[in-house]
Amino acid sequence: MGTVVDFRSSRLAPGAIAGEGLTNVELTWVEKKIEYWIRFGSVARKKILDRRRRIVSFRPGDIFAFVRWAANGSDTIICRVDIVRAVTEGEAHQTLPFVRPGGDILLTAQGWPKVERVLQTIDGIEQLGIDPGAVSPDHWRHVHNRMMVGQAPRTYTLDLHRAYLLRRRVQP
Repeated sequence: MGTVVDFRSSRLAPGAIAGEGLTNVELTWVEKKIEYWIRFGSVARKKILDRRRRIVSFRPGDIFAFVRWAANGSDTIICRVDIVRAVTEGEAHQTLPFVRPGGDILLTAQGWPKVERVLQTIDGIEQLGIDPGAVSPDHWRHVHNRMMVGQAPRTYTLDLHRAYLLRRRVQP
């Protein structure tokens, strides 16, 4: 086992583990300035870097929501949510800031109105008793595509979820 690359400088970061096949996400929390957090997802490992930063890791295939918000005193600089599927080592993927090596980006929303709609969609799925990380990746892509053209996405239902779970069981 070796080391991995530091998120900011691209230099080797001591103490980090490489070769585990995990997707690592660097989270930062500086109250009312930089707030990066995971909205949902099954964290496989957590490493605290300091009181404001930590790295959380996800296993290949896990789906998670990464929310980023930053402000410069009076204005919001970034307000974004990405729903990402962690990839296996060597699998094609898209890059995403603070996510190493990157992932299969299922949904991206920028700006508070769109981010709020995504968060409400996640809340609605949780109200059904479904873990948002277990939702069909196709549904997250559908939500992304509908939002991009200004249309409301279909609501995820228990029937859709059951159909997805059955399809997963029969597909190789």
